[in-house]
Amino acid sequence: MSTVTLHDASTIEAEIHGEGPVLLLPVNPRPVEGPQADAMRAWGMDPALGRSLVEGLRDAFTVVAFDYEGHVLANPKPETLTPANITRDLLAVADAAGADRFAYYGYSWLALSGLQLALRTDRLSALVMGGFPPVGGPYKEMLRVTGATHAMALAGPSGKASQTSAAGDWSSVEVTMSPDQTGQFVTLYEELQTFDDLAAQARVTCPRLCFVGSADDIEYGERWGDVRVGIASAVVERRAEIEALGWDVTVLDGLDHTGAMQPPAVLPVLRPWLEAKISR
Repeated sequence: MSTVTLHDASTIEAEIHGEGPVLLLPVNPRPVEGPQADAMRAWGMDPALGRSLVEGLRDAFTVVAFDYEGHVLANPKPETLTPANITRDLLAVADAAGADRFAYYGYSWLALSGLQLALRTDRLSALVMGGFPPVGGPYKEMLRVTGATHAMALAGPSGKASQTSAAGDWSSVEVTMSPDQTGQFVTLYEELQTFDDLAAQARVTCPRLCFVGSADDIEYGERWGDVRVGIASAVVERRAEIEALGWDVTVLDGLDHTGAMQPPAVLPVLRPWLEAKISR
């Protein structure tokens, strides 16, 4: 266990498991319990997702697991959650683990954070992005989604606290995060509005893999401005181009955004690819 000081002087715990090439894994290594675990299961999520990934990788790699998403929700950074500061935080974790070279796997916004990391350091031995396209990323759409979510958080409770969202139905989700929690993601996507992910590809030189579920296109509904976030379509439609830019690409048939992040889907893709790309 290492305690890491992040860019805003807050701290995060990183657990180190196994031996071999180092893999930074921004997941919660401790299973979620209680009502939150029940809610996760209703959405098809494994409450022990992080632990399952660690256990599936620790015999081949030194896995550095740290709950970065949980940390920023518990310690919001509404003014400072920028790509540059996220990179600072990820490098601080690597430093605390004594890793000069390391691979990185992130999913969704933690995947785009990995791309930003790759552009700012030469220490990456491999990069894996799950649930977010390396080219044609929906940065504008996500700013609209996070902006609408932030506006709802600022407005306070909607009076529908008793409503339960249907699993997989994003339009029925009630916003329970605070303005600071939502505002930090507005800050992140505002910073990325001028980012040209195609032009950036020449600067990503390490082995790299992206994977998405084939059904990972999200319709957010009226409260979010009827925004459609096309993740699978961005990868499927430009797959040949992405592969020509040096990426390995895997599309997981029939899986949506939630399904494609679960350990039974991730490990059969992630582990053999890392074993092939990272030498001991």
